[in-house]
Amino acid sequence: MCASAAPRITPWSSAEKPTESGLTKQLRAEGLSPYVWSNGPYDAYPPHAHSYDKVIYVVRGTIEFMIDESNQPLRLSAGDRLDLPAGVTHSALVGSDGVICLEAHR
Repeated sequence: MCASAAPRITPWSSAEKPTESGLTKQLRAEGLSPYVWSNGPYDAYPPHAHSYDKVIYVVRGTIEFMIDESNQPLRLSAGDRLDLPAGVTHSALVGSDGVICLEAHR
């Protein structure tokens, strides 16, 4: 992805619940090296940007990203994927049950 690309959400479409091992396998199949992070209920990240492209899968819980350019919230639940290009300013708010995510960088 390049810095001018837009963030993209890929909703979970399987009838089966996502698993950490299944999502890890998917990211590794793309040549990525995922790691796990988590946050408690209502944890928040202030607006910031990264110098690298990010791929995030929600394993459990919910998190809402606010992309400064669009001013539209992007809500992710279990299995949903966010591809976030480098340089995109965003903030995030964790949902009421906390969140566990897999993340990898391009």
